Amino acid sequence: MPTKTIRSTADLAINGAPPAFDQPLHVGRPNIGDREAFLRRVNQILDNQWLTNNGPMVQEFEQRIAEHLGVKHCVAMCNGTIALEIAIRALELEGEVIVPSWTFVATAHALYWQGITPVFADIDPVTHNLDPAAVRRMITPRTTGIIGVHLWGRAAEVDELQAIADEHDLKLMFDAAHAFGSTYKGQVIGRFGECEVFSFHATKSFNTFEGGAVTTNDNALAEAIRLMRNFGFHGYDNVIHPGTNGKMIEVCAAMGLTNLDGHGEVVADNMHNHAAYTSALADIPGISVLAYDPAGHNSHHYVVIEVDKSCAATRDQIVAALQAENVLARKYFWPGAHMMRPYRDLFPHAGLMLPNTQFVAERVIILPTGLSMPQHAVQTISDIIGICASHRS
Repeated sequence: MPTKTIRSTADLAINGAPPAFDQPLHVGRPNIGDREAFLRRVNQILDNQWLTNNGPMVQEFEQRIAEHLGVKHCVAMCNGTIALEIAIRALELEGEVIVPSWTFVATAHALYWQGITPVFADIDPVTHNLDPAAVRRMITPRTTGIIGVHLWGRAAEVDELQAIADEHDLKLMFDAAHAFGSTYKGQVIGRFGECEVFSFHATKSFNTFEGGAVTTNDNALAEAIRLMRNFGFHGYDNVIHPGTNGKMIEVCAAMGLTNLDGHGEVVADNMHNHAAYTSALADIPGISVLAYDPAGHNSHHYVVIEVDKSCAATRDQIVAALQAENVLARKYFWPGAHMMRPYRDLFPHAGLMLPNTQFVAERVIILPTGLSMPQHAVQTISDIIGICASHRS
């Protein structure tokens, strides 16, 4: 619960007052479902003495996720990054692959780790998603694929990216780490491109403690991915494909099954919080809340605000004030993957092609949400932002 009311700059912790919250409010604090249901599943695992290696919990989890997303295949993985790496290898990508810089760095790392060059294309400054026109500009004879990202769970320009891929004979896949349960033109994300990759990390709206998955309607691709996540084994003592250890363990699948049952409650709570933030911040000059399409589905897990030049405070000043109040707001994905190592050393001039990425990177703040938010927290956080935004330093 908030420990004090924020009425003026004198009440802010950066000026020596006590912080607004006794305990930190984190962005991405885990949503935990029905503990009793989860513990019952854990007891089943212990009774079965089957802890990993494609056990019954993982098999049930894959089936339910595939049904939930309306796809033929869900291949569960130990985490989303390994899922990206295996999907990239299964698609036989090489040379150069076009990705946004405005994403979590794992999207680029999954390529670079395998000797593939990530080529950074710019984003649409309104949607924050990969700009198809920018993708076209970055295609070279060495380009073999495109990885679109459904950032903040808002669908990428799927049809336009697919048209570009078809025109240039490129493989298209999607990083859907933010997009579990999201839709594109009425269809649930998970079926687009050659495949889509989900993260079920603890910070996501739907989590399996740690985990991920590749979803696809391609039978042959799914079979290759299943082989590759288990060292290439096809039955006992029969390795028929290069592979690694990407398996999800049973206890993570148990968490996933439990949280799948309660995901609707998480989404409803996030939608309530997002609407409350939108209302509370509506009249603050220089502050805008990124909206979600009311005609589509989204977990509303990311409360994204932008701070423009008309605001009396800078983005970094607002973040510092929030963090002093125990509100651990974040500057996702600042400063952009192209400015992180090794990419800033390898491609020192990449920013010249990424003006929108750099523009957005200087404006964005992510605010806490989720089931753990105390009552009145949204209003208190909004009050802090409002006070900062109305007093020029």
